[in-house]
Amino acid sequence: MSAPALSQPVFLITHEFFPKRGGIATFTEEIAKACATLGYEIEVWAQSAPPAVEKEWPFRLRRLPLKGTHDFICQLRLAWQLIRERRRLRYATVYLPEPGPMLAMMLLQFFKPFRPQRLILTFHGSEILRFSKNPFTRWLGRRLIRRATRISTLSNYTQELLCTHFPEAEGKTFLTPGALRADFAVVPTPLLVPQEKIIVLTVGRLHPRKGQLLTLQALQSLAPEFRAQIEYWLVGSQSKENYERTLRTAAAQAGFPVRFFGDVPDEELSQIYDRANLFAMTSVNHGDSIEGFGLVYLEAAAHGLPVVAHTIGGVSEAVVDGVTGLLVPPHRPAQLTAAFEKLITDGVLRRQLGEAGREWARRNCWKQSAEALFRQDEKKIAVV
Repeated sequence: MSAPALSQPVFLITHEFFPKRGGIATFTEEIAKACATLGYEIEVWAQSAPPAVEKEWPFRLRRLPLKGTHDFICQLRLAWQLIRERRRLRYATVYLPEPGPMLAMMLLQFFKPFRPQRLILTFHGSEILRFSKNPFTRWLGRRLIRRATRISTLSNYTQELLCTHFPEAEGKTFLTPGALRADFAVVPTPLLVPQEKIIVLTVGRLHPRKGQLLTLQALQSLAPEFRAQIEYWLVGSQSKENYERTLRTAAAQAGFPVRFFGDVPDEELSQIYDRANLFAMTSVNHGDSIEGFGLVYLEAAAHGLPVVAHTIGGVSEAVVDGVTGLLVPPHRPAQLTAAFEKLITDGVLRRQLGEAGREWARRNCWKQSAEALFRQDEKKIAVV
């Protein structure tokens, strides 16, 4: 049953929106589209972008004069926009789907004219640790969470992490699990075409947390007869310059072909998925940066790719060990190499895990997450 229409408009305020790439940007875009499809009156406020790359959207989009970083100047500029539009926001539902706008709202929450009628928040993982580590942002975050009407996370892991560090979230936090992009079709099983090489694919920004170097090292540890059967493909833009340099140095000594594609458009990425044989993203905790879920695992599964990943963060809620992929404890390089060897040598297992992944990728729906976010329960709404 569809959610009842909100009596107030919804303002979704974000620093992570097209043309930015990544899991949070995908989440924000898909929630906004699902909200519009359900008939809600929604207006998205997003970071600036070149007019030449803009797309048409099924909702109002307002580009703000800011780059969308988390630095103090950017937060002040967003806070000024919120102050200017306070009369529109005062009797509306304001949805902050990521940490950038939360930081700005933390600064304004003490002033009643800037408090929206309904405040909805989504946490993804790493920001919980960053907010809680700093005494000032921990104090501000607790007050903001107390004022929130509803809070969501993409995984049970993130929900537990949030409620551990911010007990104020107990009782108002629920799941809005990630799903495939609305334009991302589950690809039918292709005809078996013999390939010279087994292609191992990683899609993700080039950052130590994504574990590309660990994957490369695990593949390099394979016996020579197995290394001779593989290629390793990396798709993703540079995030840490020194890390990319390290990856390229390791790739030159890998003993098998390694290709760096950089950032590619969705149409080209789909073709790359179709050419790959298995997917690997061996994420690890990196300082305060953690893997709260991982939408890219669902995209790989939708293309019938078995997954190799680490049992860390919310990854086990995106990949089912022994069903859609193989999960390995982090910092166990020998076990990681063994997982790759198993899938490289067992074509039947690759196909079995890939087929299960296609079904698994269909299980969630953005409309259901949007309904959960914006469902109106008149008896429980608290005016903050």
